[in-house]
Amino acid sequence: MDIRIALLFGALIIVTGPTVIGPILRNVRPVKKVATVVKWEGILIDPIGALVAVLMYEFILTQEAGAPQFTLTAMITFGKTVLSGAFMGVISAYFLYYLLKRKLVPDYLRNVLSLALVVACYAFADLMAKESGLLAVTLMGMILANTRLPEIHEILTFKESLVILLISILFIILSANIDLDQLQLLGWGTIPVFLVVVFLLRPLSVFLSSIGSNLNIRERIFISWIGPRGIVAAAVASIFALSIMENPAVSPQERADAQLLIPLTFMIILGTVVLQGSTAKPVARWLGVIDRDPNGYLILGAHEGARAIAKYLQNNGVHVVLVDTSHNNINEARMMNLPVMELNILSEYLTEQIELADIGYFLALTSNNELNILACRKFRKEFGRDTSYRLITRNEMKFTSLVRPKDILFGHDVDFYKLISLARKYPTLQELPFESKEQLQALLADFPANDAPIFTKHKNGQINVVLAEREIDYEEGLTLAYMGAHINLDNEELHEEEESVS
Repeated sequence: MDIRIALLFGALIIVTGPTVIGPILRNVRPVKKVATVVKWEGILIDPIGALVAVLMYEFILTQEAGAPQFTLTAMITFGKTVLSGAFMGVISAYFLYYLLKRKLVPDYLRNVLSLALVVACYAFADLMAKESGLLAVTLMGMILANTRLPEIHEILTFKESLVILLISILFIILSANIDLDQLQLLGWGTIPVFLVVVFLLRPLSVFLSSIGSNLNIRERIFISWIGPRGIVAAAVASIFALSIMENPAVSPQERADAQLLIPLTFMIILGTVVLQGSTAKPVARWLGVIDRDPNGYLILGAHEGARAIAKYLQNNGVHVVLVDTSHNNINEARMMNLPVMELNILSEYLTEQIELADIGYFLALTSNNELNILACRKFRKEFGRDTSYRLITRNEMKFTSLVRPKDILFGHDVDFYKLISLARKYPTLQELPFESKEQLQALLADFPANDAPIFTKHKNGQINVVLAEREIDYEEGLTLAYMGAHINLDNEELHEEEESVS
C-alpha cells in the first residue's frame, strides 16, 4: 500500500466510537476517572480524527508538488478547516440559542428547526472548507448543551429517536458499499495490521498521552484495551475512498490502494467491537478497575426534601446527582451548588448525560407514584436489585393489610407530603450519635411521629439510607441523620425539643 494511503488509513482509525463505548461502560462500571477519560475521548476524538484525515487527504492531492509547497498547502487547508468549522459552529449555536431564548420558534417547530439548523451548519461549513462540517456541528452541540435552556431537553428527546434511526441506516448503507471482491483482496495480511493497531498503537498512544496524569498503571492498561471504532470512522473512510478513486489527479496505484480503505476500516471496527466489547468486563475485573462499591446517589426530584437530602450527602463527600423537569427546582438546586440535570428520568439519553461510574443507589422522591415505581424498575437493572428505593404511596399507608414492598424509604409513614412539610420546617438534616445499642432500640421503639429518619452514618464514613423494611443494626460510632426537630437522648428516655421556624 502507498505510504500516503497508509497514513490516511491511520488517521481514519484513531477515531473511537462513543455509541459503542457507552454500552461497554454501563456494563463494566469502571472507576470514575477511567470512565470519564474513555467517555470523553470517544466524544472529542471524532472531529479531531476527521480533521487529521482531511490533512492526510490533502497530502495525497498535493503529491506532485515540491516538499515546501506540499507541507504548506496541507497546513493551510487544515487551518482553514479548523477556522471554518469553529466559526460556523459558534455562529449557529448562538443563533439557535437566541431563537429559543426569545421564544421566537413555536413549540411544534422547535425540533424540526433545530435539525434544519444543524444540517445547514454542516453544509455551510463544508462549503467554506471541506470536511469542516463535523467540527462545526460538534462545537454547536457542546455550546448548546451548556446553555441550560429548558427547551434543550425537548430537543434531546427528539435527538434520541433520530440517532438510533440514522446510525442504523448509515451502517447498512455503508456496509452495502463493500464488495466481496474487496474483502478477498485483504487476505491474511490484515491480521498483523489488526494486531498492531490493538496491541501496539493503542497502548502506545494511551501511555504517551497520559504522562503526568493521576492514572495508575492498571487504569492505563484498561484504557489501552478499550478503543472500539465506530460509525464516524466508517463514514469518513467511505467519503475519502470514493473521492480518491474518482479523482483523475491521483495515481493509478493510489486509486487501487484506496479500494482497500473501506474494507480495512470495517475490519478494524468489527474486530475491535467484538474483541474488546466481549472481553472488557473480564479484563477490568482482572486489572481491578471495576468500582466494586459505588456509593453515589442518583435522586429523582429536586424539591425541598430532595435538596436537603442531597446537601447532606454532598457535605459528607458522597457524589450525588439530582434529576428533575421543574425549571424552578433546577434553579434552586443550582443555587445550592448541587449537581442537577433537567431531564426525563426514563430517557435513554440520561446515561449519556450523567456520569454513573460511582453512583450505586437511586432514590425516587417525587409525588408521582407511577413514575417512582417505573424509575426504580429501570435503575434496578442499572445498579442491581437492592439499590433503588422510593417513597411510600398514600394507598400503601392507608391499606395496611397489603403486603408492603421492600423498597420503601424512611418509614411507613413518610410519604411525599410529609417529606416536603418537614423539609420546609427543617431544611438541614440533623445528626444523632448513639453511645449504646439500648439508646438505638429506645429511639426506634418510640421514634417521634413528626420526624423522619433518613440515613445512618457509620464510623468509617459509610452512609446507608434508612428503609422501612430493614432494621438498623447498632455498631460503635453509629449516627442517625434525620429530618425534624432536635432530639435528646437522656437516660434511655426520648425527648424532643420543639424548634421555632425562622
